[in-house]
Amino acid sequence: MTEYILAHDLGTSGNKASLFSTDGKMVGSRIASYDTHYFNEKWVEQNPEDWWKAVCLSTKELINGLRINPEEIKVVSFSGQMMGCLCVDKNGKPLRDSIIWADQRATKQVKALEQHLTQEEFYRIVGHRNTPSYGIQKLMWIRDNEPDTYEKTYKVLNAKDYIVYKLTGTFVTDYSDGNGMGCFDLENLKWSDRILEASGIDPAKLPDLQPSTFVAGNVTEEAAKMTGMAPGTKVVIGAGDGVTANIGAGSVEEGKTYCSLGTSAWVTTTAKKPIFDPEMRTVTWAHAIPGYYAPNGTMQYAGGAFDWMKEIICTSEREASRQGGKSVYDLINEQIEQAPPGSNGLLFLPYLLGERAPRWDAASKGSYIGITSETTRADMLRSVVEGVTYNLGIILDVLKQPIEINELTIIGGGAKSPAWRQIMADVFALPVKVPAILDEAGSMGAAIIGGVGAGLFDDFHVVDRFITIEGSQQHNPENTSVYEQAKQRFNDFYFALRPVFEKHHAEGAVN
Repeated sequence: MTEYILAHDLGTSGNKASLFSTDGKMVGSRIASYDTHYFNEKWVEQNPEDWWKAVCLSTKELINGLRINPEEIKVVSFSGQMMGCLCVDKNGKPLRDSIIWADQRATKQVKALEQHLTQEEFYRIVGHRNTPSYGIQKLMWIRDNEPDTYEKTYKVLNAKDYIVYKLTGTFVTDYSDGNGMGCFDLENLKWSDRILEASGIDPAKLPDLQPSTFVAGNVTEEAAKMTGMAPGTKVVIGAGDGVTANIGAGSVEEGKTYCSLGTSAWVTTTAKKPIFDPEMRTVTWAHAIPGYYAPNGTMQYAGGAFDWMKEIICTSEREASRQGGKSVYDLINEQIEQAPPGSNGLLFLPYLLGERAPRWDAASKGSYIGITSETTRADMLRSVVEGVTYNLGIILDVLKQPIEINELTIIGGGAKSPAWRQIMADVFALPVKVPAILDEAGSMGAAIIGGVGAGLFDDFHVVDRFITIEGSQQHNPENTSVYEQAKQRFNDFYFALRPVFEKHHAEGAVN
C-alpha cells in the first residue's frame, strides 16, 4: 500500500492542499481561495472560517479527484502565513477576524514597547526589529482598542495553528510562528518574559510552544467528516511559510542557502546560531530543524520591480508577444542579454515600495541613476534585474560573514529566466542551482516536516528524495569583477539619496 503525506500551505490568497508519496513525488494538488479585506489604509484582515472552509474543500477535492484511500494518508502537516493575530475563546471560536501579516495599524504599540526596550535590545531577543508587523504588537492594539475582545481571548493563534485546533482540539504553535509573534526568546526557544512584561500582555493567552515536528494529535471524527480524511490521522503542526520553504529548498544543514525570487524575494540560510547583524539588516527565524536557525533577509519588491518594468517599459514586447505568440518574458530576456554586465554604468534602485532588508527604509523610492545620451533600452531593462540582484547580494554578504556559503539554490518565478540566473551567479560569485520544481518549496517542506514528525522519515536529509536539481549555472569571474564595483556604486548611490528620500517623505511630496 502506498503511503502519503498531506501538506497544506495556507497563503495570503488561498490554501493549497498537496499530496506527496513517501518516495518524494508530488501526486497532485488543489487550491481553494479566500478573500482578504483591506481597509483604513493600513488594516488587513481575513476571516479564519474561510481558512477552514478552504482546507476542507481542497482536501476533499484532492482525495476524491485522485481517488486516494484516506487511510493511506499517514499524516497531515502545515505551512502557513506568519505574523498574524487571531483571538479565540476556550472553545476555539474566533472572536474577530484575524489581523494578518500585512497589517500595519499597531504603530502606537510599537512606540509603547520602545519605552521599555531599544530596537537593539528587542532585536537581540527576538532576532527581528520591533515593527507593527508582528503578533504581539497587534494583540496590544486589540487590548487597547477592543478590550472586550481581549478579555474574552483564551489563546492567540496563527493561521496553521487554527487549522490544527480545528482538526485536533489542541491549542499549540511551533517555534517559527512563535518567533513571528514578536515576543519570543530566540536563543532559549521560549516566550520572552522581558518583552511580555513590557507589553503588558497576559502570557496565558499565548499557545504552548513546540518543535515543528510535534504531533499535536489526531484528526477527530467531526473533522474527518468535514475534510474527507480518515479519523485518527496524525496531525503535525508544521511551520511558518518562510521556514517550511527552507526545508523544501534543501536548506537543511549549516551553510545551505536558497533565494526565493517572486514578487518579493528573500535569501535564507541555515545556521547553528542566530545571526545578529550589528546594523540589524537581516533577521533570524527559528528553524523547523531542532538545533538550527534560519537567518534571512527579505526585500520588498523583486519580481514586482520586474513586473513594473514589463508593464510600463516593455509595451513593445507585450505587443510583439500578442502578435507572434512568443512569451513576453522570452522577448524581455533577449533584450536583457543584449546589454553588457553592468548595463553600461546604469543603475536601478528597486525600491518601488520602500524596502525591508537590508535598508529598512519606508521612504526610499525606485530610481534610475546614470542615464546618459548613450543609454539603451536594453541597458534600462537589464539594470532593473541587476538592481534587484545587487540588493539580494548585500543581504547575502551579511549572511556570509559568520558562516561559509558555497552555493545557492534559487526557486520562484524569477528562477525561470536563464538570463537572471546568470546575473545572480555572477553577482553572488556562487554556483546557482535550479530545482526541477520551482514553486512547491513550502508544501514540500511541510510534507517533509510531517514525515519526520510522524516517524516516516529518519531525518530532514530525506529532502534529497524530493528535490531534483535540473541545472547549475557557474559564475563568470570577469562579470563578477564588473559586478563587485557596480554593487558598491549601487550601495553608495542609495546612501547618497537617502536624505533626499527622507526629506520628500517628510514633506509628503511623494506618496
